[in-house]
Amino acid sequence: MIQTLYGLNQGFSGSIFKVVTDYYWKDVQQVEPSVVQLYMGLYYIPWVMRPVWGLFTDVFPIRGYKRKPYFVVSGVLGVVSAVAAVVLGKVPAALALSCLLGVSAAMAIAEVVIDACIATNSISIRSLAPDIQSLCMVCSSAGALVGYATSGVFVHRLGPQGALGVLALPPATIIILGIFIYEKRSSTVLLQRNKMDADGLGVAVKGMYKTIKYPQVWKPSLYMFISLALNISTHEGYFYWYTDPKAGPAFSQEFVGIIYAIGALASMFGVLIYHKKLKSYSFRNTLFFAQLLYALSGMLDLVFIKRWNILLGIPDSFFVVTEESFSRIISKIRWIPMVVLSTRLCPLGIEGTFFAFLMCIDSICGLYERKLKEINPSLRNLSYDIADLYNFMDGFADMSALVYEHSMHAYLPYDRQWIKQKAFSHLKRLANGGR
Repeated sequence: MIQTLYGLNQGFSGSIFKVVTDYYWKDVQQVEPSVVQLYMGLYYIPWVMRPVWGLFTDVFPIRGYKRKPYFVVSGVLGVVSAVAAVVLGKVPAALALSCLLGVSAAMAIAEVVIDACIATNSISIRSLAPDIQSLCMVCSSAGALVGYATSGVFVHRLGPQGALGVLALPPATIIILGIFIYEKRSSTVLLQRNKMDADGLGVAVKGMYKTIKYPQVWKPSLYMFISLALNISTHEGYFYWYTDPKAGPAFSQEFVGIIYAIGALASMFGVLIYHKKLKSYSFRNTLFFAQLLYALSGMLDLVFIKRWNILLGIPDSFFVVTEESFSRIISKIRWIPMVVLSTRLCPLGIEGTFFAFLMCIDSICGLYERKLKEINPSLRNLSYDIADLYNFMDGFADMSALVYEHSMHAYLPYDRQWIKQKAFSHLKRLANGGR
């Protein structure tokens, strides 16, 4: 079950979805990068709603089953949405977005259900929690490796729209899994206590609220949010630069897939590093050093934007692959301890809801990051490469809000708005041809 869902649903389907939808919006719908950025933020909505799906699986069983029916529901939703995106042809952007949101929702629901099963097992056998999460991450990375390696071929052979049909295969497998998987049918918690469904929903919400108030829970949750929300990333803008024959290196469809495939292979390597060397270390030490390395990996974006790699004689293709691999390894080493810690924080009875709540922090941060990039409407007047660079400078200025004053041996506030205004004025001149 773990191999099927994490390998096919999260790994293979997620990787295909990422690459194919990028080409779909660029080549079929022909929308601007700023609009694609907005659509990508909307993809996160079903993932932000993971606590809702978790509540359904914990509180509203169907015919005595808490997991099986929701596998089938997610599979049907994914198949219908993917097939509709292909069969309907070129449709208005709103309808196409609805189909892709359906695919995203199907993946989110399936992941919530399997996460609930994993959280239950991790609570029952606490010593196996790191091993279970390592297995899940390896399966996900293996599926992503296959997906990224074949995504470019699918786009090249079937076209961006035809390749969307591949997204129907993993949900179809989930339907079969939901029908044949074994789950003990029993009276639910609500029936055992002779309560109405609404009462059970209230109990679950109150239990989650009570749990999150413990310092042992809200402090790690706050760290997860801060760590993920304050990232400076230009990866979303890279795709348009990758494939631009004038401003960028004009990477082929197959090579873009290879970049992500090598990144997935690096993710597997990161999981193995954690499983073999780091799982016995404390969460505090592991996360501290992983965060430092992650900050270092983020600075590679600056090297790429400034094109210093060319000055050093490093080809774009080699640098991109190296940067992708390094950032993926560090991301996994940083993320797995958070997931393991989350499984141990989940109380019995609402483990599906609470684990989904903790995991949706990642999605909330992704949505938050993208909304920040939509705040400044002036960016619409800039070309995408300048806009991406401005986003980087905007985030860099926020990092520079405090500077160290040697004479006073203290950190003092700095005028970050001045930095942003100067950077934006300079970038506008660049966008207007230096005038």
